[in-house]
Amino acid sequence: MTPLRNILPRHNQDSAASIKDESNGQTTRPDPNGPNQGRSWFTNRWRNELVAAFAEFAGTFMFLFFAFGGTQVANSAAVASNASTAGQNNNSITQAPDTSVLLYISLIFGFSLMVNVWVFFRVSGGLFNPAVTLGLYLIGAIGSVRAALCFVSQMLAGMCAAAVVEAILPGPLNVSTNLGNGVSPARGVFLEMFLTSLLVFTIFMLAAEKHKATFLAPIGIGMALFVAELVGVFFTGGSLNPARSFGPCVVTGTFPSYHYIYWFGPIMGTLLAWAMYKIVKMAEYETVNPGQDFDDHEAALFHPPSHPSSAGQVERPNVAAMAVVEAMRSIDRVSSNEMSREDMGGIDRQITPESPRADGRSGRVEHV
Repeated sequence: MTPLRNILPRHNQDSAASIKDESNGQTTRPDPNGPNQGRSWFTNRWRNELVAAFAEFAGTFMFLFFAFGGTQVANSAAVASNASTAGQNNNSITQAPDTSVLLYISLIFGFSLMVNVWVFFRVSGGLFNPAVTLGLYLIGAIGSVRAALCFVSQMLAGMCAAAVVEAILPGPLNVSTNLGNGVSPARGVFLEMFLTSLLVFTIFMLAAEKHKATFLAPIGIGMALFVAELVGVFFTGGSLNPARSFGPCVVTGTFPSYHYIYWFGPIMGTLLAWAMYKIVKMAEYETVNPGQDFDDHEAALFHPPSHPSSAGQVERPNVAAMAVVEAMRSIDRVSSNEMSREDMGGIDRQITPESPRADGRSGRVEHV
């Protein structure tokens, strides 16, 4: 039997090695002097890192521009003493919170994040947050170079978004994160920590962990921020993101004495989410519900054990690869049978009365 051949194309070599011209049906090779040819590994790596960094800048800017714009609308429409502007310009929160304003701000942040993460998810991952960048670095999803470049891009984008909102919307910029009356910095740190941990852990489980619903991760990520904002806006401004708090402070030139909580809180939240993620991974959560990510075709081809001992026993099967391997085995079996029949035709025979000999005489056939 001939050995199985590797017929699956390698995306960057076999499948990209030739390009078929649909107009004349001919196959042409790519230009070796093209824009992506002849680059060294170092050049290609930095090109990719810079593309990701630029995407992070664009995505963070779009996310915060619409989030800041919506917050500006909500705060401008609210009464000065309303809870929606509590903590800003030394207002108090003795009144009951205006839930419609809080809901408006929470919705604009959640939906802006969801849309922009979905847009940039395939380019840079759609991080848009130094705390998220730190978390993905800790779990090994991104390297140190990309993490550093994304951090710089996110901070610059936060400042640019705040500056553009102040420039094009009437009135003073009123989107800063501030503690509400009666909320101490210590409380603010821990509140920001728990809110950020929800967001980061959601990203770990929906985006970093690959499953059949990974393409829907932006929805869950946006909803996580929406839920966190519903709790946090009234008390801390709902930062969860150093770039979100730092940008408006730079533009307005006002840094509250407790500005550090919008750094320490999200960082602590990231560390908490990382610890929870490590515990879940060490426990091999995949074994709890084996086959939960299988579709109908995968379930028909592969039946995981009811009580697997390790995550490797319940990994999602590659149906396409399994089908190709099975097809190649069938082809090899057919080829082997044909070769066997050809070999049978060459077996030495003895002369029979019906089979003439070379000298013209006939004899009886006896197969050896």
